[in-house]
Amino acid sequence: MTSLDYDEVTSFLGERGPFQITIFVLLSLSTVPNGYTGMAMVFLADTPSYRCRTSHRNWTSTNLSLAEDGSGGGCLEYQFLNGSSNATGLCVDGWEYSKERYHSTIVTEWDLVCEDAWKVPFSLTIFFMGVLSGSFLSGELSDRFGRKVVLFVTMAIQTLSSLVQVASVSWEMFCVFFFLTGIGQISNYMAAFVLGSELLGRNLRVVYSVLGTCVFYALGYAFLPLCAYLVRSWRLLLAVLSLPGLLYIPLWWFIPESPRWLLAKGRVQEAEDIIRAAARKNGITPPEVIFKDSDLLLSENEPKSSDVSYSYLDLIRTPKMRNITVLNSVVWLITTITYFGLSLSTPNMNGDPYLNCLLSALMEVAAYVLAWLLLKLLPRKALITFPLLTAGLVLLLIHAVPPENSGLSVALAMGAKLGVTAALSVLYISAVEQFPTVVRGMGMGICSMCSKTGSTIAPFFPYLSHYDRILPYILMGALTVLAGLLSILMPETRGMPLPEDLSQVQTLNWCCCCCSPACSRKSQKTKKAQQLQPNV
Repeated sequence: MTSLDYDEVTSFLGERGPFQITIFVLLSLSTVPNGYTGMAMVFLADTPSYRCRTSHRNWTSTNLSLAEDGSGGGCLEYQFLNGSSNATGLCVDGWEYSKERYHSTIVTEWDLVCEDAWKVPFSLTIFFMGVLSGSFLSGELSDRFGRKVVLFVTMAIQTLSSLVQVASVSWEMFCVFFFLTGIGQISNYMAAFVLGSELLGRNLRVVYSVLGTCVFYALGYAFLPLCAYLVRSWRLLLAVLSLPGLLYIPLWWFIPESPRWLLAKGRVQEAEDIIRAAARKNGITPPEVIFKDSDLLLSENEPKSSDVSYSYLDLIRTPKMRNITVLNSVVWLITTITYFGLSLSTPNMNGDPYLNCLLSALMEVAAYVLAWLLLKLLPRKALITFPLLTAGLVLLLIHAVPPENSGLSVALAMGAKLGVTAALSVLYISAVEQFPTVVRGMGMGICSMCSKTGSTIAPFFPYLSHYDRILPYILMGALTVLAGLLSILMPETRGMPLPEDLSQVQTLNWCCCCCSPACSRKSQKTKKAQQLQPNV
């Protein structure tokens, strides 16, 4: 079957009826917790100023070293004798922490300072390991058991794991359930993205991909500093951020399974029932026969998708599918390295950390809105290639900025991040439209896994600044330019029907550089198909 047939057969539903608006809003809302789940560690694991706790020995607290920045002398006790200070060893009686900003964090809870300070960043690494695992598993589960089932099961995993984290009695217990939270977080986000893309029509699909999932994700990120400002205890803050997940339970009865996936599995009657229910909600009388006797049904001589078991190997089984998978994986990996690398390498802004976090989130909203506006005018590939090339060149220019002009360096870095964020949002749309339905979940899972691999590599880039201030920007700039050049090879998907099986996968653009008659005929057919589709 083809996406063109599906869109034609279901065109009687319209584009923006009550059914589509409901799906748009509910699935977008489901991504809000994903925006703050991982980033909550900014406040949950922040290290306040600390010093050695006053002991029962003869010297007073004024004899103890203070670490105003939470580092250095706060790890040792000193005794002042005859006008000189002598270190007496590590803080055997523990530490006292400043209560100026936080009542408690996991750092103050389990004394994650000095010799145990490595556990703070490693906690986030464990979360990303869960995200990597979820990226790998969720795609295949989504293609095998359905988008809706995976969406709600993984939302439950994310919510329950976060709630158990609140009751953690040790750092090890906290990390175990943080790993499970990471699995649930990425799995339900990708399932919601794919489900919405398959339930909505071509025009609304683009709006959903950018103004839906991406913007609502950023709004969840913006929700974080507001909560953290009001709640200064890490356990209570984590509980406040976890409990909204329970509000999504009733959505099971309002969000249907993907009819495209059901048709790919040969479950035609279930797909028809969903379409008829959507028609009733839109106040439309559906035709007596929707899918039967149409081109959507496979002939008796063709194997049904339900009889075929697809796996990750199908993503590399054919040359065209392999090229699409490898190209998207590399571009996603590099783009995410730059995105997170810039977030960590940009010089710290002066001012209130809660306000800085809010401004960072609002900047992402601006990037997504800008991408959405441009998607109405420009092809997908242009909105990936041009921002990446521009961001890469801007980063390479930072080395020419004098060290004393840090404001200009920050402006260039933030401008590059704006471009990378916009390109990343369009990458989601392009990838959904490149992978066929039978392996779309697995394809998006591989892309997401490569993306999260990039996010685990990115923290190492700021450390390079210890050797050379501009080295991280040069490396990220070069990588981003490379990603932009590679993205030129991506097939254009604007106005094209969603591919349903492996035979409908497009060829990379390098084929069209050849002068073979077959390639020329294929290019003409593609252009003709694009002309028949409305621009979205």
